[in-house]
Amino acid sequence: MATEVHRTRRQLDAEFGHADVTGELERWVSNSGVRNGLLTVQLVGSTGGVTTIEYEPGALADLRSAMEQLAPAHDAYEHNRRWHDGNGFSHLRSALLKTGLALPIIDAKLQLGAWQQVVAINFDNRARERELVGIIIGD
Repeated sequence: MATEVHRTRRQLDAEFGHADVTGELERWVSNSGVRNGLLTVQLVGSTGGVTTIEYEPGALADLRSAMEQLAPAHDAYEHNRRWHDGNGFSHLRSALLKTGLALPIIDAKLQLGAWQQVVAINFDNRARERELVGIIIGD
């Protein structure tokens, strides 16, 4: 049983800065030597998220629109009243989308669909450097 830990950082724009991180995760798996196992990846922080989606402008615009409907950026939030930082919406979006994924590895490849990419998203109201942490476990 092999275990490997990986880390990477990405600078992401405010309020929906995003990056396709699929290629990097695939390199982690390829370099690990694991044939069958699991990659768990976590975006560190409470105002970002990581998900799978087709990484193309229309799907990303639709996801952004859905997040705006679920947690509008300019609503009144108790978090903002307490901390005065204006990013209450970003905490809700992070909680809704989640900050972690578990992805199966079979025959030394991440099991993703043809049009399915892994995307890191910054929901905060300011640009941020986001850290992704991954662990690969398997044989």
